[in-house]
Amino acid sequence: MTTLSSKTAAPRSVTGWRSAQTKRAIITVLGWSIALVIFFPIFWMILTGFKTETAAIADPTLIFSPTLESYQAVQARSGYARFALNSVAVAFGSTFFALLIAIPCAYAMAFLPTKRTKGTLLWMLSTKMLPSVGVLVPIYLIFRDVGLLDTRTGLIIIYTLMNLPIVVWMLYTFFKDMPKDILEAGRMDGASTLQEVFFLLLPLTLPGIASTGLLSIILSWNEAFWSLNLTSSKAAPLTAYIASFSSPEGLFWAKLSAASTMAIAPILILGWMTQKQMVRGLTFGAVK
Repeated sequence: MTTLSSKTAAPRSVTGWRSAQTKRAIITVLGWSIALVIFFPIFWMILTGFKTETAAIADPTLIFSPTLESYQAVQARSGYARFALNSVAVAFGSTFFALLIAIPCAYAMAFLPTKRTKGTLLWMLSTKMLPSVGVLVPIYLIFRDVGLLDTRTGLIIIYTLMNLPIVVWMLYTFFKDMPKDILEAGRMDGASTLQEVFFLLLPLTLPGIASTGLLSIILSWNEAFWSLNLTSSKAAPLTAYIASFSSPEGLFWAKLSAASTMAIAPILILGWMTQKQMVRGLTFGAVK
């Protein structure tokens, strides 16, 4: 009986192993297929930047003679460095202020909740559903009257407010996943609220805070609506730099692709360098 049962179990284990291998292979192929589909537009844009205008329109193939003509024309037309500096200042500045406001807000909601906490969180998230064009006119008039049009300060303010609901929600989730016993132990040792936040909460939730900050930087970097409507030349970021390559004569696809590649290159490099921190932060608290 023992010999028969062992012989019967062996084929089953082999079958289960083959089934697991097949599932893993299917998931791998599916994952790579989705990644290639998502990345293909970016890949095509990068290739188009190395074509001439004629080739970009008349010869949409992967085989062509690469040239730096479009990149040279983009550099000669306008200063890339000025737009890039504006994007860096606005993205990092708005992220700093968003975190500065969101950390105490999320702390209060996570550890000192009231009956209205969930309602407040839902209301904050609902503001993201409002079309930006619906509040463009009043914000434009306010910025005009207080002298914030075409300034980095104005963009930092609007980007901070734009990203604040998402930043608060993410930090609230990370703080809620933190064991409260640790904070209670700190209070029993005489830690004040500030000491509790700076020496216990922030170090323990640093991966979540880092991923939240990275997401805020990416959202600010890619924001185009407000930059196009609230800036003209002095504080214009890279999104406005890309839009400047459309003209009444039409779109210059090669130059537009070159400008877009130069605009997204810094944030792509940042995302690639920090992908481990991003994944670690976004999965923070998922496994205990």
